[in-house]
Amino acid sequence: MIGAAELAAIRAAHPRVFRRSAAERLRLAFAWTLFLVVLAVGLWRVLPGWEAFAAGLGKLGFLLLFMIPPTSGGHLGAILHGLAETLAMAFMGTLLAAAAAVPLGFAGARNVMPVRLLHFGLRRLFDGLRGIDSLIWAILFVAAVGMGPFAGILALAVPDTGTLAKLFAEAIENVERRQVEGIEAAGSNAVERARFGILPQVLPVMLSHVLYFFESNTRSATILGVVGAGGIGLQLAERIRLDDWQEVAFIILLILAAVAVIDWVSGRLRRWIIAA
Repeated sequence: MIGAAELAAIRAAHPRVFRRSAAERLRLAFAWTLFLVVLAVGLWRVLPGWEAFAAGLGKLGFLLLFMIPPTSGGHLGAILHGLAETLAMAFMGTLLAAAAAVPLGFAGARNVMPVRLLHFGLRRLFDGLRGIDSLIWAILFVAAVGMGPFAGILALAVPDTGTLAKLFAEAIENVERRQVEGIEAAGSNAVERARFGILPQVLPVMLSHVLYFFESNTRSATILGVVGAGGIGLQLAERIRLDDWQEVAFIILLILAAVAVIDWVSGRLRRWIIAA
């Protein structure tokens, strides 16, 4: 329990926490009112009418009834092959992005690349790569290289390269300078400073990011299959077009199970890497 004297001292040290002025309360009330008005107007503009909303819920209920019971329809082998293809797309896309992002991250860090013009240009390159969603990249690569998992791998690797390079560069900019200075004092060159002074500090962070992106790309690769990038998403789209909702339900449950397993495994690996 906090005594009266201690509470009084805390109140005196932090008066704004316990009592706000009338002007502050008015500004806070205005900010909340503005937020609620903007939220209400936004919902009013985008939400359909109640009749359309109720009709949509009714249609969704019918679809859920058609999904019971989930079944593979005798195509379990093909569905599992599609799932394996999706996991391979996610793995290869993440691996390619990480391999490209490591040198780009070093080049995009201010403490490694002191030339402001080059640093600015690389950061804008990162913004350009990650500014376009992987679904748009998938449509472009399907048109360029044809349908199949290779287009999906490229569609995952390109935007992830920009995002991972930005994250890696920010981690490199926040390294402990004394370790780098110790390597410099031993007469090392730029490559040795990066290898022995910077990389050991940021490697756990990099690996943690890569594992998270692999987990996220497993879900993204499923969506990419809908536009022709292969994998289980393509099989899901085909069964939706054929109104085969029992197999749709089976594929959705299989995807959820795979994502849950990957999430659990990658979460444990990230905690182990951070603790190490």
